[in-house]
Amino acid sequence: MSISIGIHDLSFATGEFVLAHTALAAHNGTDIGKYHVGIGQESMSVPAADEDIVTLGAAAAAPVIARHGASRIRTVIFATESSIDQAKAAGVYVHSLLGLPSAVRVVELKQACYGATAALQFAVGLVRRDPAQQVLVIASDVSKYELDSPGEATQGAAAVAMLVGVDPALVRIEDPSGVFTADVMDFWRPNYRDEALVDGQESVNAYLQAVEGTWKDYSEQGGRSLDEFAAFCYHQPFTKMAYKAHRHLLNTCGHDTDQDRVARDLGLTTAYNRVIGNSYTASVYLGLAALLDQADDLGGRPVAFLSYGSGSVAEFFAGTVAAGYRDHLRTKEHRAAIERRTPVDYAGYRALHEQRLPTDGSDHATPAQSTGPYRLAGISGHKRIYETR
Repeated sequence: MSISIGIHDLSFATGEFVLAHTALAAHNGTDIGKYHVGIGQESMSVPAADEDIVTLGAAAAAPVIARHGASRIRTVIFATESSIDQAKAAGVYVHSLLGLPSAVRVVELKQACYGATAALQFAVGLVRRDPAQQVLVIASDVSKYELDSPGEATQGAAAVAMLVGVDPALVRIEDPSGVFTADVMDFWRPNYRDEALVDGQESVNAYLQAVEGTWKDYSEQGGRSLDEFAAFCYHQPFTKMAYKAHRHLLNTCGHDTDQDRVARDLGLTTAYNRVIGNSYTASVYLGLAALLDQADDLGGRPVAFLSYGSGSVAEFFAGTVAAGYRDHLRTKEHRAAIERRTPVDYAGYRALHEQRLPTDGSDHATPAQSTGPYRLAGISGHKRIYETR
């Protein structure tokens, strides 16, 4: 008899500040409908000067450790595409901040926005090998584009932490998966750049190609039929992309793409992304959090996941929602994380966007702007210094 493995707990954190798209539209002289309707975004999280992927990741994971302890965690997998170091995994800093045992392996995974799904699948494999173990998966990113660029309105920042183990309280991850890879230059960030480069139309086309490719492989591997799924969680670089992707999948399968069908399939999954913005690796799992926090009882129902990472790698897989999952949700905490953000005007956002850490190895203290449990205190001798509040 096969064992049940999946997401036992899920928690997320987001940045200290929030920029409303109305403020961005006023600065750009843009009709707000371009943002609210055109890309489906209302606001975006902006990290404080003393926040980064480590502080966000640790803040997301801390409630998971507080609830379950760390005695069974043997592996931490940190997925990001906004890495802070070419050698040291960001998860090692998180390991220290959370006070995890030394008998833990920590690694960082990278493949654009797909990385967290790779981490989740690798975690399932590790638990299958040793069901006594649990794996902590952290997806943490700060999405950053050049000021006044087409991508600026899709920025965001968030981290999701997932505890993976046997007999999961939230979602059991199913076999099989449909996978797809194609070498395309739709989005990339060379080592010498802080901001990503993106070819918008190529990225949309590459995403839709990946939707087709993953579904074809999933079907050939003996996966579920499209009509079995209660909901679909897509990667959301902006929420309208999820709708475009789902209509494309329905068309590919010869299904109706009427508005009610599409809204029923994924409407609830976009609530958090719509106000947080693109969180890269965390995005599809913010979609899951939004679905579980809002939906009527989904216990026993299958949910589809489409994870896409530019460049490009994608995966389509299914998960069955556990009976009684509502007793284990963090709905109140998730909504508080969004509501606690401090609004900034365009000038305040721009100042945060333009701030850079020194690269000369000098001592530099970061302004104490954040109010979360962890902060980046500064840099000294090219070393990042973190503090616990």
